Amino acid sequence: MSETVYIETSILGYLTARATKNPILAANIEVTREWWQSRRSAFTLYISQIVLDEVARGDIEIATQRLEILNGLPLVELNQAVRSLSAQFLMRSNLPPKASDDAVHIAVATVHGLDYLLTWNCKHIANAQIQRKLTEVSLDFGYQLPIICTPYDLLGD
Repeated sequence: MSETVYIETSILGYLTARATKNPILAANIEVTREWWQSRRSAFTLYISQIVLDEVARGDIEIATQRLEILNGLPLVELNQAVRSLSAQFLMRSNLPPKASDDAVHIAVATVHGLDYLLTWNCKHIANAQIQRKLTEVSLDFGYQLPIICTPYDLLGD
């Protein structure tokens, strides 16, 4: 059985991003595309309805591209356990109230026992200080926080 990866919305943003002169963003876009083309088949990928809702927003043409990329990926359920854990993340961690969707992404990957949560959201999700508290909250509720990382971390050899 291959390792599992929850694909958070920001990954789709980078996959469908327009060219940029910002060297950091350009590198992140390139790494994301490289991971998607060469490494994603090594993993079992999952998304949730919240990812579908988020990628459907914005420019219609790009939103359509993002939805097409996700076509066929299995959905993990946004059940009561996910809602409860995301509420705990917001109450007991240093996630700000405006990061409620981010809390749901983290909770869904945690509750469903996925190995990795792949994201470019380094402000609220791939943030070491926030992860420390999220790990504590997860353990209190009998869960193990997945490894939260960017595509750089899963490029392999």
